[in-house]
Amino acid sequence: MPSLLAEHDVTLIRADNPSPLTLEGTNTYVVGRSPCWVIDPGPDLEAHAVAVRSEVDARGGLGGVALTHGHADHSGAVPLLLAGASVPVVRGAEDGAAVGPLEAIALPGHAPDHVCFALGPVCFTGDAVLGSGSVFIAPDPGAMGSYLAGLERLRARRFALLAPGHGPLIEDADAKLLEYLEHRRDRERRLVDALDGGARSIDALLDAAWSDVPDALRLPATVTLFAHLDKLADEGRVPAGVEDRPEWFSQIGRHAH
Repeated sequence: MPSLLAEHDVTLIRADNPSPLTLEGTNTYVVGRSPCWVIDPGPDLEAHAVAVRSEVDARGGLGGVALTHGHADHSGAVPLLLAGASVPVVRGAEDGAAVGPLEAIALPGHAPDHVCFALGPVCFTGDAVLGSGSVFIAPDPGAMGSYLAGLERLRARRFALLAPGHGPLIEDADAKLLEYLEHRRDRERRLVDALDGGARSIDALLDAAWSDVPDALRLPATVTLFAHLDKLADEGRVPAGVEDRPEWFSQIGRHAH
């Protein structure tokens, strides 16, 4: 299925920033030519920016940059890539908007301004869907509900290939989207069961509903926990006495499972 990228004149360049949060590294996509567009230039790494610029030059120059969202591992290389060039850098595109050769699909959840980009049967999903594992959902108002609705919208489009911001390409788009939806439903079921069983502290809720999360991701997972709690609160399903957000809450990096 990588040939589907080639059929649509897309090159994938992976940044050398692997971690538990970025998987094998950030995926940058260079689309079209004369001029080309770059989706998510990646982190502030000179070697990566040089590789992307080389591909851009080979494709007849840069027409613009499309950002799925503004997190540094996706946008940090923008200044290095532009190097003084005056081209549009589009972040937070409106749903349905044309962004160069791409169509923006608003899919908030991981970030309030997160969008995916469609190119025919290919969807560039940023951090809405990863090649493996699940994603952080920010506890912004309505974030979890909007995210789940957004995944359903992607399913309805019947994409042939998902090109994520981290991890490998996804050939069975529908199966992956169903997996993501079921993952969130399972988290919610486990969280509700814990609440019904009397759990009220963050640690107790994490132990019950995120028992599979490694220690390195426990703090980021707490943020997604509150996104689930916010959804349940909107539905009137959170009992009294649940522990409030910790003091460090607003400072944690915006990636988690």
